[in-house]
Amino acid sequence: MHRGGKFSGKACRGHAISFGSYGIKTLTHGMINSREIEAARRAITRYVQRGGKIWIRIFPDHSFTQKGAEVPMGKGKGSPEYFVAKVKPGRILFEMDGIPEDVARQALKLGSDKLSVKTKFVKSK
Repeated sequence: MHRGGKFSGKACRGHAISFGSYGIKTLTHGMINSREIEAARRAITRYVQRGGKIWIRIFPDHSFTQKGAEVPMGKGKGSPEYFVAKVKPGRILFEMDGIPEDVARQALKLGSDKLSVKTKFVKSK
């Protein structure tokens, strides 16, 4: 896979809350690592203590490769090191339901602190 490229514009898919009542939405472009997604999920579930339901709306399907240290030029592409999910502004990352709004707001705030993109809390209409 190619590494970055231009990804401009707003999200045209995954920009509305579909499953839960509350969610977090991205405000900037970025690439979210699979470790960041897992750290955010853990922070959210620990705060709500097995209450409510959580949906993860992104999947890290883009591989990032890297060559080993002191490898000469050429010799092909490096091996996959980690996976990322490319996100555009407006994309819903996590959704929650079954808990009060103040608890959801605090849980999603803790989860969004683990991510490398700016986010905001949103409610379904």
